[in-house]
Amino acid sequence: MGLRGRAGSGLCAALIVLAGCGANDAVTSDDARVSYWAASMTSSITRDEEVLTPQLEAFTAETGIEVDLEVVPWDDLWNRILTAVSSGQGPDVLNIGTTWSASLQATGAFIEFDDETMQAIGGAEKFVPTSLSATGADGQAPVAVPLYGQSYALYYNTEMFTEAGLDTPGTWDEMVAAGRQLTLDTTGDGEIDQWGVTFQGGWSGVSAHLMFILGRQNGGALLDAAGQPQFDSEPQVAAARRYLDLVATDRIASPSVAELTGAGPATEFAQGNAAMVIGQATVRGVLADLGFADYGVTRLPSPRTVRDGGHDTSTMVAGTNLTVMDTTSDRAAALELVRHLTDIDAQVELNLAYGTLPVIEAAYDHEAFDDDHLRTLRDVLREYAEPFPQVPEAGQVESLLGGAMKELLARVATGDVISDDDIRAALRDAGQQLEVGR
Repeated sequence: MGLRGRAGSGLCAALIVLAGCGANDAVTSDDARVSYWAASMTSSITRDEEVLTPQLEAFTAETGIEVDLEVVPWDDLWNRILTAVSSGQGPDVLNIGTTWSASLQATGAFIEFDDETMQAIGGAEKFVPTSLSATGADGQAPVAVPLYGQSYALYYNTEMFTEAGLDTPGTWDEMVAAGRQLTLDTTGDGEIDQWGVTFQGGWSGVSAHLMFILGRQNGGALLDAAGQPQFDSEPQVAAARRYLDLVATDRIASPSVAELTGAGPATEFAQGNAAMVIGQATVRGVLADLGFADYGVTRLPSPRTVRDGGHDTSTMVAGTNLTVMDTTSDRAAALELVRHLTDIDAQVELNLAYGTLPVIEAAYDHEAFDDDHLRTLRDVLREYAEPFPQVPEAGQVESLLGGAMKELLARVATGDVISDDDIRAALRDAGQQLEVGR
């Protein structure tokens, strides 16, 4: 959609730093226009458009720059980006996943946010350091900047937990025990209609993220120091077993989780069909849209005893980054949109609407974020997060590992008995497909 403000006050963009112009000394550019691919952050594209449109209209009114917005579902975004890279026909500005930064950087199709470019959007110092750690390959200028912060967490139905006399789970054993107690046939018809936990098992990206988190808790790593895959190492096999057993042997998650994506798990949770949901910060936004507030938020469980070499990791550095394609015809206008979306007003409004975490330090002083749930999620991101491997192959890692886990979960959901050898073979096969350094 084209969004044009009435003021048409012109463009200062990155030239604020490069040319020394002030906020009231805009360079006139009546026909400035940028295209923006925004990743879908809510339960519907329509809702995303409702959230973004006021911000983009305000941006146009301030700068005179029109924005053509397209909201792209996460399931489609990676392939859409790869097509844009190969064809050279893409948007000016776009959202990417934090796990994709280094992979997309290796294509050379995106601008680098060097010191000068960072200053053009307000300076690197405005961002939360943890969020900046997942914006590009180590030792190189970032290829993106943070936009929305995310951290994985466990959401639990406070009413169900209170009625059952359960405490907030802190370990996997405690979560499984609570899940078993809360997996119930509430109608007495012989069918379970309330499950212990739910999650996005139908989205391969989530499976890869949880394999990273659980693997780190076990002392594993997806890649060794040389960048070679370690998917089938003992810690990663144990991580896969912990994940699959939620359906296979613990029986606290419905077999239908193998097909759930998007807002599905949060909706199941809000409807009382599950007592807990594993998800990122955007779960809060979905629950708010659905009018459900009887929940608590806690760290993703950890093992009762962290293994030797293990890490007390509760999340990857999750979230959504913002980048600019090198093919943009108006770099200054594109950077001005990046500046706007990462400044205080937009950060407050957008993160409140989405239930995500601000990525700039100043936003946390805003009264709107004086919230226990947000503080928990913020602390998880600041204190218990590690970035997914920031290597060019990260996109492949996520796709191959997540795809293997998605297939294994689908098998256990249909009743297949999966041995550790089966898991190891599937993970080894995924690792062998990884093209390192090619």
